[in-house]
Amino acid sequence: MAEDLEEDFDDDLGSDEISEAPSKKLPIKKILILVLPLLLLVGAGAGLYFTGVIDSLMGKMKGGEEHGASAEHTAEAPKAGGPVVFMDLPEMLVNLQTQGRKQSFLKIRVALELESPADMPRVEQVMPRIVDSFQVYLRELRVEDLQGAAGMHLLREELQTRVAAAVKPVKVNDVLFREMLVQ
Repeated sequence: MAEDLEEDFDDDLGSDEISEAPSKKLPIKKILILVLPLLLLVGAGAGLYFTGVIDSLMGKMKGGEEHGASAEHTAEAPKAGGPVVFMDLPEMLVNLQTQGRKQSFLKIRVALELESPADMPRVEQVMPRIVDSFQVYLRELRVEDLQGAAGMHLLREELQTRVAAAVKPVKVNDVLFREMLVQ
């Protein structure tokens, strides 16, 4: 009788383990089979959206003539406000922050894009302030800060912020790099 109870007890444990194990794994497999492809599709869609591939495809689907006409319209929009003016700043040569004995230099020539020719005298008045602001910032840079497109973009934004603060009522549309040499 004790042997029968032990066999029944062993059978109950064994059958429970066998019957519970597949039922626990089955829903996990179903979830992975259904959810994983869905997550991959959502991730691929997000990647295409943020890289701009979807926008370019949607522009082509709307029709080449409509897209081309809107591009021409936006290209003419800045000309409606008046001709833009480009003003060259003097060439600047600064030494960069380095670790060790080796010196690194930055030679840079930039141009400012102004909204109108009437803004040029105001910018010329504060030219020493602009050059000083640029040189103070440039001397704090390291060679690593200037590498790659991200470094160039950050440099452009910083220079534009500094020139906008120096010529406060005048609006500077952009800072353009005419020459940049890191040695």
